[in-house]
Amino acid sequence: MLYDIIIIGGGIVGLATGLKIKEQKPELKIAILEKENELAKHQTGNNSGVIHSGLYYKPGSLKATNCIAGYHQLIQFCDEENIPYEITGKVVVATQKEQIPILNGIYERGLQNGLNGTRHITLDELKEYEPYCAGVAAIHVPQTGIVDYKQVALAYGEKFKKLGGEIFLEHEVKRTNSLKGYTVVQTNKQHFDTKLIINCGGLYSDKVAQMNQEEELDVKIIPFRGEYYKLKKEREYLVKNLIYPVPDPNFPFLGVHFTRMMKGGVEAGPNAVLAFKREGYKRSDVNLKELSETLAWPGFQKVAAKYWKTGFGEMYRSFSKAAFTKALQELIPDIQESDLVEGGAGVRAQACDRTGGLLDDFSIKENQYAINVLNAPSPAATSSLSIGQTVSELALKRF
Repeated sequence: MLYDIIIIGGGIVGLATGLKIKEQKPELKIAILEKENELAKHQTGNNSGVIHSGLYYKPGSLKATNCIAGYHQLIQFCDEENIPYEITGKVVVATQKEQIPILNGIYERGLQNGLNGTRHITLDELKEYEPYCAGVAAIHVPQTGIVDYKQVALAYGEKFKKLGGEIFLEHEVKRTNSLKGYTVVQTNKQHFDTKLIINCGGLYSDKVAQMNQEEELDVKIIPFRGEYYKLKKEREYLVKNLIYPVPDPNFPFLGVHFTRMMKGGVEAGPNAVLAFKREGYKRSDVNLKELSETLAWPGFQKVAAKYWKTGFGEMYRSFSKAAFTKALQELIPDIQESDLVEGGAGVRAQACDRTGGLLDDFSIKENQYAINVLNAPSPAATSSLSIGQTVSELALKRF
């Protein structure tokens, strides 16, 4: 059977893309292929549930424009579908004087990105927002919130199906073969003929992209595991909402922070360590083929040479609860090692180019047969409907 569009990947971006296309052109025949036995199992189902405001991103970048547009679309969608969320606000806190210029830069970016109400707060005001938090300077961002993204993604999927879209679970794409005018997508169960592939494969997006183009890709997905602890129930009072540190401007991760969860509880983390398997949620998860591909990538070798000190620190925190606690104590001095119980972990699909650049922005590449979403880490969940709209506009130009 010939489909107009096959979307590979049943995470939040793939589902949002299918929904956006169906809303605009319901007559198109579209299927989403997901290799797992459920939707939103990987990055979508293992993130911290933060509704990002667009504070950190370079004005005019895909991350900034899609995060801010996606934020408003997400809130509207949750209101329409009765999905619970909270706009909690967050504080970003400098714990050392040398971080203040970076904090000021983040504040300026927020203003440039239209985050009205974001403001510098006094240390007394910081205590009002987060009584147990310590720092030398802080800003408050009122727009940040929390939601259960798995619930959001499943709602996208239901709406997509109501509009006539099809979802095939347990269909892992093995190869694609482009012929004149259409492409054959072969899964572990059957084949699909399609006029266009949209690749939202997340942790395997580079592998899927390599299937649909002749030249070798100039980016590779490097999997970084983020490990979390949770605060014991009796110590959750230490965090009212969301507390973030000033991020390292050279490292594309936000640092360990505190997040009150929509499902209840408070998460502390994540760190950012190299995963030895693309879907390696535990330290013991190893795939030698995938690990050797990562280590052999020239871009990763350059990243490792540049960030080896940061990397060792993150790895040390992975194995040492005391070191993890010490990092958290910079924000909340009262936190003790005994307050923390092991939480979950997520794996971030971080695109890395051949020259050692960790792609900071979303990356969407087109060729004759496919649209490949090659880099869509955080804030992709917040931005999902806007990314879906962006991809749908590229797709619909072809029909």
